[in-house]
Amino acid sequence: MVGLDHRDDAGVYLLNDAQAIIQTVDFFTPMVDDPYRFGQIAAVNALNDVYAMGGKPLLTMNLLMYPQCGDMIVLKEILKGGLSKIEEAGALLVGGHSVDDNEPKYGLSVTGVVHPDQLLSNAGARPRDVLFLTKPLGNGVIATAIKAELVEQEHAEEAIRWMSTLNKRDSEAMQVVGVHAATDVTGFGLIGHLHEMAAASNVEMEIDSQKIPFMGGVLKAANMGLIPGGAYTNRDYLQNKVQVEGTVDRTVYDLLFSPETAGGMLISVPEERQDQLAQALQTRECSYAIIGKVLKDEFASIRIK
Repeated sequence: MVGLDHRDDAGVYLLNDAQAIIQTVDFFTPMVDDPYRFGQIAAVNALNDVYAMGGKPLLTMNLLMYPQCGDMIVLKEILKGGLSKIEEAGALLVGGHSVDDNEPKYGLSVTGVVHPDQLLSNAGARPRDVLFLTKPLGNGVIATAIKAELVEQEHAEEAIRWMSTLNKRDSEAMQVVGVHAATDVTGFGLIGHLHEMAAASNVEMEIDSQKIPFMGGVLKAANMGLIPGGAYTNRDYLQNKVQVEGTVDRTVYDLLFSPETAGGMLISVPEERQDQLAQALQTRECSYAIIGKVLKDEFASIRIK
């Protein structure tokens, strides 16, 4: 049902009229010092791919790279952190694989399930849809500031809290309301994922840079130059795929391309259901911002105003 065509969040295979399986995998190196929190973040990043497809995680397997001579207490904390989020998602840990590696890496392979009629992808956005974003941007910048030891503790804690939050309730809200398309915002940055959704849906999109929410301390850190290199890689790749209208703050513009870890949901919802989605998210205590709209059929550059 979903393969490599649109660079979606996961692959989906139809089993029967009532069930389809979702398959995804993700792992990376630590971005925070606390091993338990790192394990949580890595697990959330993988589990959220299933939620982006409208599904429910069922089975997980650990993917671990760790030095054989490394501290086993640290390793235990990483795995405990991951397991805490697997259990929060209502999934089961059924195995995994480890490799001796000098640089620690951790993540999950996740299998989920979804009813074929409730499957969401990044390919369904339609003209007059409204675009929602359910987490503020900036955890890549804060992670860079953490490594440079140039971040206030409250800002670090906020970013870690967002990265450790499953998109489970956001996904539930989408299913209750009925939306056209969804994806989660991760390594390709907001603009990268908007571009993928617009291309997959064959539509033109516009976002308002002044309505984009950012985590505390992000703009200050970015103005100090603490922007991850991946932001510039994304920007260079996508610079011919955006069209700036009017004056957009340069720092904000760069942050729109910055990689996110375990980011929020980018949702395309029919205009007539935007109030229902807002209410469903509020009821589930989910954050959100309305950041733009789908303009018309036929794929074109992302408009930024």
